[in-house]
Amino acid sequence: MTRPSESGSESSRRELFRGAAATVAAGVVLGGAPAASAAGKRSAAEGRLKQSVCRWCYGKISLDELCSAGRKMGLVGIDLLTPADFPTLKKHGLVCTMVSSGKLSDGLADPRFHKDSIESAVAAIEATSKEGWKNVICFSGNRRGIDDKVGMDNCVKALKEIVPVAEKANVILNMELLNSKVDHADYMCDNSKWGVELVKRVGSNNFKLLYDIYHMQIMEGDVIRTIEKHHDAFGHYHTGGNPGRHELDDTQELNYKAIARAIADTGDDVFYAHEFIPVRDPLTSLAEAVDLCIV
Repeated sequence: MTRPSESGSESSRRELFRGAAATVAAGVVLGGAPAASAAGKRSAAEGRLKQSVCRWCYGKISLDELCSAGRKMGLVGIDLLTPADFPTLKKHGLVCTMVSSGKLSDGLADPRFHKDSIESAVAAIEATSKEGWKNVICFSGNRRGIDDKVGMDNCVKALKEIVPVAEKANVILNMELLNSKVDHADYMCDNSKWGVELVKRVGSNNFKLLYDIYHMQIMEGDVIRTIEKHHDAFGHYHTGGNPGRHELDDTQELNYKAIARAIADTGDDVFYAHEFIPVRDPLTSLAEAVDLCIV
């Protein structure tokens, strides 16, 4: 995730053209299984991945409109929302595929932020469990001079307080892997090796990593091999074109068809959420990404 308040991404968003949205929605049968969208695009329901989309990338579109369009594309839900948004989701028959909690830069690696981070995570877990949903996000936060070993010890200590709550609630807490090179300078959980070791040390099926493909392409590459080797530690995935975190098209270096297939081939019960910032018509770009990742 790259929060708008902490990067220049917000300025990249484009106004929705309502005529294009109507085109995307055309030909869809409401109230039943999501049908293929216009222009030959297929429904995500035709594939093996449970696709969703991150709310913050579509800030110029109302949540109600995004839910309506997403359902017609076959999406199962929306990422990175709070309980205040749940009624809108449920109205459209969608779930929150990742519930927000905590602060990105002020996270579990620094004991000064443990109290607030733990309280926020527990509240989000309880709200998620109440709906019968699955995922809550958390963050390592920034190093602030703390070395990686001490930071991991600090994260384990805090997680040992949160994870029993998640286990009881049947919710998975997911720490996001983010790049510290371009978007989130000083962030600690910035590579899969460190994150996978943290998962091992916590030792619970209710704590995993959110593997953000865009961020890990920047930090280490070797995306498919990493997914194949460590998928047991990954509870959720985010997409995004690199460079720029824009559309999943021929302007970027990642082969998302192959990546989507590799994730589907793991057989893991995970969500695959689109988190790119459209530079063209937002809903058209989203429909194209959904179609590309049907495997």
